[in-house]
Amino acid sequence: MNALKKFLGLVWMILGPVAMTFLFIQAIDKVSLAHTEVERTNTLLQWAIILFIFFPISLGLMIFGFYAWKGEYENLENSQKV
Repeated sequence: MNALKKFLGLVWMILGPVAMTFLFIQAIDKVSLAHTEVERTNTLLQWAIILFIFFPISLGLMIFGFYAWKGEYENLENSQKV
């Protein structure tokens, strides 16, 4: 189980930056497809909000993955049997 936790920790650490990169590329693509200035402004505002919300989530995934990879959750089952 601990090996699975460490492997998933690496997955979470990789998934955070990959997800943010994907969202950022999508934002650039969608903003560039807007035709008028009003559409461009609205699309930019929408994507700014989306990126603002998902950046802390991505950061949290990376932190959670780092702790899992370092083994901080290895003794979790034992500590709850008090």
